[in-house]
Amino acid sequence: MTDYKNLIDGEMVDNGEWLEVLNPANEQVVGRVPACGKDELDRAVAAARRAFKDWKKTSAEERQKVVQDIAAAIKGNADELFRLLTTEQGKPHAQAQQEIYGAAGLAAAQSTLTLDDVINQDDDTRLSRTRRVPVGVVGGIVPWNFPVMMAIQKIVPALVAGCTIVLKPSPFTPLTTLRIAELIKDVVPAGTVNIITGEDLLGPMITEHPDIDKITFTGSTATGKKIMEGASGDLKRITLELGGNDASIVLPDADVEKVAEQLFWSSFSNAGQVCIAAKRVYIHKDIYDDLSKAIADYAKTVVVGDGSQQGTGVGPIQNKKQYERVLELIQDAKDNGYKFLTGGDKDPSGTGYYVPITILDNPPEDARIVAEEQFGPVMPLLKFDSIDEVIERANNSEYGLAGAVWTKDTDKGVEIAEQLETGTVWINEFMQLSPFTPFGGHKQSGFGAEYGLDGLKEFTYPQVITVKRDAAV
Repeated sequence: MTDYKNLIDGEMVDNGEWLEVLNPANEQVVGRVPACGKDELDRAVAAARRAFKDWKKTSAEERQKVVQDIAAAIKGNADELFRLLTTEQGKPHAQAQQEIYGAAGLAAAQSTLTLDDVINQDDDTRLSRTRRVPVGVVGGIVPWNFPVMMAIQKIVPALVAGCTIVLKPSPFTPLTTLRIAELIKDVVPAGTVNIITGEDLLGPMITEHPDIDKITFTGSTATGKKIMEGASGDLKRITLELGGNDASIVLPDADVEKVAEQLFWSSFSNAGQVCIAAKRVYIHKDIYDDLSKAIADYAKTVVVGDGSQQGTGVGPIQNKKQYERVLELIQDAKDNGYKFLTGGDKDPSGTGYYVPITILDNPPEDARIVAEEQFGPVMPLLKFDSIDEVIERANNSEYGLAGAVWTKDTDKGVEIAEQLETGTVWINEFMQLSPFTPFGGHKQSGFGAEYGLDGLKEFTYPQVITVKRDAAV
């Protein structure tokens, strides 16, 4: 077991108080991290505030170079990092590799973004331009499902924009992030990036800290509402990427054999612990029986187990609290007599937070397993008759994060996509995000945007400078 330290003001430090981190595959302790509170947070924020004075004055090229060095540090140590990520998070090695290389790629790509001045007016009377200036010190709060990717998608735009950051990883998955902190501590100027760990109570301290100017958070809608409330005291800027109950719509012309495997992974990647996973799959009645059977048949070929073992396709749920919630939703479905195509049973004698791949056959629209975000390896398949009907059912949610349409007729797919009340809709694919394309939710799925120039702007204020020409002064 290894002790991991925090990054504060360019140094790896601890406070002598520790939190234990478990491997969800076997419930064994695999590391310890500092249990930080107000004192450590104050030190980190003060360091970020001092560093901001110089960092905001650096050129775009200097900032981009630092971010490129972060990307290189992650990529150069990818083999060590993805194995550590599997140990603490549970996802299979192949998916952990994707996250590590994806984080490095995201950093490299976003290092190329710049926010150029915009000329508003340029005539005989005046010159007016809008420039973007950094917000200041950012507080970043990261979830446990994609701890490295989510950390990088907060650190990188903050640095590129000229901000400094204090980042809090989830107490369930802090190890890989702290190892990255070690790798980059001599790459980033002291105080620009600070990473501290602690229990959930550390989050509200960050949200309410008077010397933090912006909060960027990824997590549940319930917590997002609390963060929004906490940040309102001094009108902090906020970016919230929250929950989703994403619908996939499969039209009758879809090729059953081709889409079955894709639909499976759209729901079960990372054991379903993905905010943009397909959580409701609507299948047209003409192909429902064939496609539901094809998905269930494919599910039986996928191994659930320890993510570090070769051949594992679906790992454990990351933590006990979420594990118990998923089992509760499955039990509710059993209690209500809903039909299962796969799964539904759990061996209580084993260790590790494993949930069998569970697929439900056309439960009612008001079932909890349909109406609530499962965030686990559970897929409800739902039958529909008409396009108007399925659009109404898909939109009947407090969430609006993402969705997908599967059809050979891409024009029809776009027509449906434009009627869905979500921030992102894919046609014939899933979970495809680009560093250059904005990503954000509608309704209660979020506030603001990440990725692309829209995401970078979230870390800045617009400042308009106007010069009056031929003025008599």
